Amino acid sequence: MKRRLPARLLASLGLSVGLLWIGVDAQAPQRQAQAPAGQVTAVQGTQPAPALPPQINVSDDPLLKPFRFRSIGPASMGGRIDDIAAVESDPSTIYVGFATGGLWKTTNNGTTWIPIFDTYSVCSIGAVAVDQRNPNIVWVGTGEANNRQSSSFGDGVYKSTDAGKTFTHVGLKETQSIARIVVDPRDSNTVYVAAIGHLFAANPERGLFKTTDGGKTW
Repeated sequence: MKRRLPARLLASLGLSVGLLWIGVDAQAPQRQAQAPAGQVTAVQGTQPAPALPPQINVSDDPLLKPFRFRSIGPASMGGRIDDIAAVESDPSTIYVGFATGGLWKTTNNGTTWIPIFDTYSVCSIGAVAVDQRNPNIVWVGTGEANNRQSSSFGDGVYKSTDAGKTFTHVGLKETQSIARIVVDPRDSNTVYVAAIGHLFAANPERGLFKTTDGGKTW
């Protein structure tokens, strides 16, 4: 059986709510009068939207004007970007080497990225090169080539024959910093490596190196 509230109690509650509403509404003009000059209050209406900041990286060229730069990752901070290499036969596959963040790969044009060098002894990448005759072959030179007191060093050249799934160390361990790798477009076994060498001491592994046997000898 449902219990009903007494009529007197219902009337009392209704009167209390009505007085509360009148009291709140009566204070609105006072708040409006106390508002500083030029300030729009909630009673008068919402404030106008602030002006948008000026756009950057905008070109006046009709062909380029619709384009806007945006960050496409990797999401985590990887430090300075030292090199980018794309597969010419599949431009959606891109490799990006970071000074202190390792090597990353995307196969969907930058929508998502995966790190592919985290299990190796160094995380500083100076150069990346894809063999366009055989895109499964990827060359990586470790050690950033940014000559400064806080440079991160590498331990030579690595080679992948399975599109970055695994890498093998193929020499030039004491170069420490590698600035460029170029694969001969006519011969996959011929590769050139430009190495800075130790930044603060003399060492023999510096300069331009060449292999004609796929990295077995330099």
